[in-house]
Amino acid sequence: MILRLEHIGIAVKDLEASNALFATLLGKPHYKMETVQSEHVRTSFFQNGEAKVELLEATAPESAIAKYIEKRGEGIHHLAFEVDDIHAEMQRLVQAGFQLLTPEPKRGADNKLVCFFHPKSANGVLVELCQTIS
Repeated sequence: MILRLEHIGIAVKDLEASNALFATLLGKPHYKMETVQSEHVRTSFFQNGEAKVELLEATAPESAIAKYIEKRGEGIHHLAFEVDDIHAEMQRLVQAGFQLLTPEPKRGADNKLVCFFHPKSANGVLVELCQTIS
């Protein structure tokens, strides 16, 4: 069991403006943009050392990102950890008292299977596990 910080997800209102801001901050442009239709979100990724920064913009008012920004404003949305076996890690963390938001992982951005744990079970932090799809 090794959890490696894979990315930090940041909810943004304007992906293009945020891309410019983070390109200036990190000194390089994003390397990938992707839309995840099922989650009503557009994403943009910046590589930053071993980890990434993922910017998330809602594409519909019912998006979790739109609801997050409406309630809390722009900012850090989640921490994502890369795992080798998402099912085993889900089971381990549930047995340790963490609360899953969905019972099964689903396809996310950047060729990953993903699942999320409720912030109430992780000191107020939305935690994502992700596994690269082979």
